This record gives sequence, C-alpha cells and structure tokens, in this order.
Amino acid sequence: MKFKIFISIIILGLLSACKNSLDLYPLAQPSAEKWYSNETEIQLALNDLYRIDWWQWDEDLLSNQYLSDDGFYRQTLSSIKSGTVTSQWSFSIAAWRNGYKAIARANRAIEAMNRPETQEKVSASKLNQYLAESRFHRAAQYAKLVNKFGDVVYSNDVINLEDAYVIGREAKETVIPKIYEDFDFAIDNLPANYPASAVKRATKGAALALKARFALSEHDYETAEAAARACIDLGEYDLFDDFGGLFLQSTKNANEVIFSIPRSVELNITVGNTSDKITRNSGGYAATNPTWDLFCSFLCTDGKPIDQSPLYNPHDPFKNRDPRCTQTIVEFGTAHLGFIYDPHPEALTVRRLSTDTDVKNNDNRVNAQFASFNGLVWKKGIDNSWLENGRNIAPDQIVIRYADVLLMYAEAKIEQNDIDESVLSAINQVRARAYKADVENTAKYPAVTETDQSALRKVLRMERRMEFAAEGLRYMDIVRWKIAGKVLNRPIYGLLDPSDLQSKVVDAGLWFFPGTPSLDMDGIPDFSQMAATGLIKNLVNTSWNDRQYLWPIPAAEIQINANMRQNEGY
Repeated sequence: MKFKIFISIIILGLLSACKNSLDLYPLAQPSAEKWYSNETEIQLALNDLYRIDWWQWDEDLLSNQYLSDDGFYRQTLSSIKSGTVTSQWSFSIAAWRNGYKAIARANRAIEAMNRPETQEKVSASKLNQYLAESRFHRAAQYAKLVNKFGDVVYSNDVINLEDAYVIGREAKETVIPKIYEDFDFAIDNLPANYPASAVKRATKGAALALKARFALSEHDYETAEAAARACIDLGEYDLFDDFGGLFLQSTKNANEVIFSIPRSVELNITVGNTSDKITRNSGGYAATNPTWDLFCSFLCTDGKPIDQSPLYNPHDPFKNRDPRCTQTIVEFGTAHLGFIYDPHPEALTVRRLSTDTDVKNNDNRVNAQFASFNGLVWKKGIDNSWLENGRNIAPDQIVIRYADVLLMYAEAKIEQNDIDESVLSAINQVRARAYKADVENTAKYPAVTETDQSALRKVLRMERRMEFAAEGLRYMDIVRWKIAGKVLNRPIYGLLDPSDLQSKVVDAGLWFFPGTPSLDMDGIPDFSQMAATGLIKNLVNTSWNDRQYLWPIPAAEIQINANMRQNEGY
C-alpha cells in the first residue's frame, strides 16, 4: 500500500518548478488558498516530502560517487577523495538545492495548515499529526544541511523572492535548538505505527532516530543517548533475522527499518541500470568495488582483528571472518549471479551454473583487463533478481534502521564514558544477529565484554563499519570522528598487473594477500610494507583537504546574494 505514495508524488512533481537554488518560493505551485482545503489534499501535498530526491545517501552501493574509504571506481576519484571540492561541485550543489526544495515545501504546508480556514475543516488531532509530519521533514533536511555546510540559511516561514536574494546564513548554534524543537514536536504528535493496510509515513520512532543521528553528528552525546534510548524503548523495532536478506529488493517492510522511501518496478520508481555492480561474467562491468581497507576491517570469528587473530589466513582471507564479510563481499569460489566467482589469475574458466559448463572467466584480469582491479566485488543486496528487468532494480531506500539506533546509543554512552551493561547489550545485539545467534548465547558469537572507553570506542567503530558498509553512513562517520584526514590521505591498493601477479605473488604461494596488514586504533590497515616489497599495486592516491569537513556553499548562491558567506577555504 505504501507505493500509493508515488501517484501523488508524480502529480506534484508535474506541478512544481524552482525559481532559484534555494527554491524558497516556486511560482508554479498549487495555490495555498485553493489547496489544503481538506484532509485528502493535505495528505497528497505532504506526499511530495517523501520524494526520493530529498533522501539520497552520500554514497551507497547503487552509486559510483564514493566519498569514503569503503569503495572505489577503478582509478577515478570523487572530488572529496582527490581533495578538489569547489563551490561548483555538483554533488554539494544538489545536496543544498534538494534540501531547500524540501524545506520550502514543508514551510508552505505548515503555513497553509496554520490558517483558520484549514483548521476549521480538519480535526485538531489530525492537523497536529500533519503538522508534525511537515516539521519532521523540515528538521531532517535542516539537520543534513547543518551536518554538511555548518551555518545555514534558516527560515520556518515561506520566504518571498525579494527576501531570498538577501537572507544570510545563521550560526548553526542557534539553528540546532530549532531543529530539536521540530523533531520534538514530531515525536510528540506522530503515531508510533500505522495500520498494516495504511500507507507508511513518518513515525515517532523515525523522529527519535533521526534526532539521535543529528545529535551524534554534532557531538551532543547526551541528547543522542536520550533520543536513541527512547526509540529503543518504544518496542516497535527488531533486528531482521537475516542480515544479508535485509538488503534484497524482495525484502519489504522489515521491522528493522524505521524509515525508508519505497521504490517500485511496477510504478517505474527504480534505481536504473546497475551494470557497474554486476560481475563481468554476468554481463556487467564490476567497475565499482569494495576497497581492501573495508575487506580488512571485518573481524575474525573470535572477535579479533585480522592482525591479532590466529584464525586469519591471508592466503584464504574469507575463512573464519565475521559473517557480514561474505554477505558484503563475494567470497572467492562461491556462486554469484549465475557463475562461480573466482578472480585467481589461473582460473581462466569458471562454471556457469545454469548449464553446469565451464566458460571463459571474464572476472579474471588475464582474460579481461577491466575486471575488478583488486579482485573484490560487492555482494550486499545483490542477488539474481538484479539480472531481471533490464538490470533495473527497485530496493527500498533505507534511511535509518534499528541497528543504527542501537549502535548510536552505544556510541553516545561510550563518548560520555558512561559504560554499562546496556552499552554492551546494544553492540552485542547487532553482532549476534550477524551470526544468527541469540544475544544471550555467547557460545555462538564473539560477544563484546570490553569496558575500557578507548578500547570499546575501537570496537564500536569497527562494528559500525562491518554493519553499514555500502549504506551511505561511513562518510559521515569518518567526518564525525575527525579521521577523514587519515583514511583519505593514502593510496587505494589493488592487484599487480597479471604477469607480475603470477610471477611475484601466485608462483610464490602468496595469493591472495602476500601478507597481513597491521590495523591501527581506528581499524585502518597499513599496506605500506606490502607495497614496499612490490607485491601489491598502488592504484591511485587519495588526497583529503581539511576544508572539506564542511562543504562549500554553491557558487551561484554567493553570486546572487551579497549577504551569503562562503565556508573557509573555498
């Protein structure tokens, strides 16, 4: 039923148009005097706030725009990873523009619903719910803008065109309480859930979860803890029993998902062609890949990092790893998209499962020079259904899920050095699910028992990386932790070219990894020793610039508004 939301989105999309980048008062909008005249019209208008354009990730498995150290696109770097972000960077322009488009629509709805003629036609309780929905969306959009840009243009009213050209940025310290106020109104007035037959909209839990995320990003740990704890205490959410299955496009309405934007093949609300993520044997390109940095971050089944665990074997690197490793990255020698996946340079043929015959292995760089440059390909969320419908897929866009709330709660408590059993329980629930174990059955998974703040901080950060790879959260994690300067100022490594790989690595019995990198306190592997021996290849150097901890205000905004200040360094 929640797919019905797209019908009205399409209608409103045809009616909307923007006048400038802030889109504060578009001309071609339904007149507020003729619209919002009854409950149905209010619902239809609010549907536009669920447009997927307003809820895009910084990066995810469906994008080639890798901002973090989790993935890469061959030897091409995003502006973030090359340190070349400018005020004309299209990605930040889109984030600014879309944020303000959504805010403008929310403000317009709030203004109309506060009019006496509207209040006469809709019950007070329903009106409060719709106001809460609008304020939830406004808070969420301002939260993202503050996270990315710092000080922002803030208004909780519809702004006319003249004012839009002169309004300046407001200090984020004064905006943050206003964002909290909107979230709190939403928390107080949104329902905890909707009937099974109803269209799914924003809920109390969604407001609590996104408030916790925003507070954590702004290092307001007390607020983050309280919001996350309140979300947990609602009792509305559970961890999905199958980590790998959670991300498949066939999984809809999982109880772990707190807030998502639906897609539908039937309604043509889809991702588009996904060939860059599909292996070459299956007809794709496998041009976007997980990094070795991400691969090495997955713990072993004893709960220890690969540089400390006796279970780790660099020549059989998928063995004895946290289950999320092989549910995120395709294990060598296993079935994937109709073929056995094997990047070994001597595996010139592989098995096609549909015919049980051996065919040329195009996922091997001996046969295909543009096969994965580091041997790894994505598995998370990918199954045979990706080969249907012209490789056009429609997984729901998960904005926030319960595992994130649990780990945010734990992080907020750790950063306050208020470590108790509830912190360990929150982390262990997430970890136990990966092993398909009950959290109390510690014989089935490596339960966390550490209580030292510094050590537990490392555990938490590695847990987040294993859990949320390719979900768009890693970039803001490394920004929040202020480690972007470390993780994005180093090479992206890969395999040697085929002839050297054969003679220096394979013939020497060193496939897949010629050694085990050491991991630092943030779980970041050091490949420099292997690189110095010439046994791995530097594919491309990343180069972070600290100014990028805040993104630039789009150049067009600066040019048309003398009162608009640019962020430092741009």
